[in-house]
Amino acid sequence: MPPSAAHSLPDALFSADAVRQIDRYVIDQQGVDGFELMQSAAQAAFRCLVRHWRDGGPVLVLCGAGNNGGDGYLIAANAQRHGMDVRCVAVAPTKKLTGDARKAWQKALADGVDVDELEGIPESGLNGRFASAGMIVDAMLGTGASGAPREPFAALIRRCNQASAPVLAVDLPSGLNATTGAAGGDVVRATMTVTFIGLKAGLFTGQGAAVSGEVVFEPLGTAEGVAGSGQQPVAHRRDWASVMSWLPERPANAHKGRFGHVLVVAGDRGFGGAGLLAAEAAARSGAGLVSLATRPEHVSAALARCPSVMAHGLIHGSELPPLLEAASVIVCGPGIGRSAWGQQMLEQVISSGKARVLDADALNLLSGRVAIPADNHILTPHPGEAARLLNCLVPEVEADRVAAANRLQAMYGGTVLLKGAGTVVASGHAAADIISGSNPGMATGGMGDVLSGILGAVYAQLGETDKAAVLGASVHLAAADKASETRGFMGLIPNDVIDALPLVFRESEPSRVLGDL
Repeated sequence: MPPSAAHSLPDALFSADAVRQIDRYVIDQQGVDGFELMQSAAQAAFRCLVRHWRDGGPVLVLCGAGNNGGDGYLIAANAQRHGMDVRCVAVAPTKKLTGDARKAWQKALADGVDVDELEGIPESGLNGRFASAGMIVDAMLGTGASGAPREPFAALIRRCNQASAPVLAVDLPSGLNATTGAAGGDVVRATMTVTFIGLKAGLFTGQGAAVSGEVVFEPLGTAEGVAGSGQQPVAHRRDWASVMSWLPERPANAHKGRFGHVLVVAGDRGFGGAGLLAAEAAARSGAGLVSLATRPEHVSAALARCPSVMAHGLIHGSELPPLLEAASVIVCGPGIGRSAWGQQMLEQVISSGKARVLDADALNLLSGRVAIPADNHILTPHPGEAARLLNCLVPEVEADRVAAANRLQAMYGGTVLLKGAGTVVASGHAAADIISGSNPGMATGGMGDVLSGILGAVYAQLGETDKAAVLGASVHLAAADKASETRGFMGLIPNDVIDALPLVFRESEPSRVLGDL
């Protein structure tokens, strides 16, 4: 299950360091006792446990050495006081516990919790604990951990992932970088993550989008501390429900000239489908007019598939300028290839100075030239294309997706949309945006072409690259989710997403349709 897009989640996403600074401000400047704050966090996590797994059988709590482990000990104490069958494993030796974490361990013991030191549990006993657990609480590694988990944590993480019981992660799944969403090694795959004080950006992008499960936020009464600390978010969480109002109103007497003319430049030999998908997606996303410039052999298929699209067969780039002049937004790249034909098309598009969405092979061709910053384009790289544009390796991009998107934006200007689970949108004049959610059914060829067409259409209607990128990525995901409701994830194809677009856009229409103007 991807991170929740529930409206109860705030939009601001913070780095791990920022959340620690907020926590410190609340304790030092507002006079909140640190142990009381830990107790509040444990009670909030315990409420989640009871709400979702009250009759799930024995609870196994895995505790580390820091405050995250302290939360775990207090969760176990809460479970014990409520008559639940709970066992606690000290993954880090309790003799090393200090401060509030040590107080939490002592309270758990005082409340009658059975706390077993990991080093004293035989293999068979550990196997039995995991096999009998009806619920596992991951309180091993918190926001202070970085890099690949070391033993014995790595082994316990693997056991969590092999167990049949659901996992509740405390603050974040162990092994996940709270800021970047990267995982340097083993990482817990949580069913639910309950996180405190401030939402961590890493829960919503990269590996975080895959392993955090449903995200529940508990501010613990620290809202004033967030404001008073002066800490700024590194990104903002977005989803379709939060941005659908950005679409312009449609008066009852609207005409096609009011909603832009999108020209899709796409489809070299052997890749004609890419252009057709992008063009149809643009038509299904509210563009007033859609044209397609492609190889002549693809025109018949385009007319048969989507006769509302004006299809033009081009042999050479010199034929493109009249079509560019008539368009308000250009989508260039899907299936254009890297041959002379594609290069000619891209050169004409860039030379036109028109608003544009550059995707796929347009980005691959762009990576071989000096960056030409512009304010009126949206670049849509996946991690491989981003790595080529940045002249680095894919793991470096995935190690910090927000930083990579910001670097690309600084190089090329405009707005950069870094695709993948937890899509990142960087526009340069504000914190990045992260699209909340993911859909495994989208991991198939052609989904990026659909996104390009959607982006061209919403850009033509909004006229702003940053809002168009966020809205386009949000509705793309929402349409995939809508299609998955009836078709599931396996076998989902781009056509299914295109067909679902009008159903998703319909959700925003009651507030956007006006009387005659």
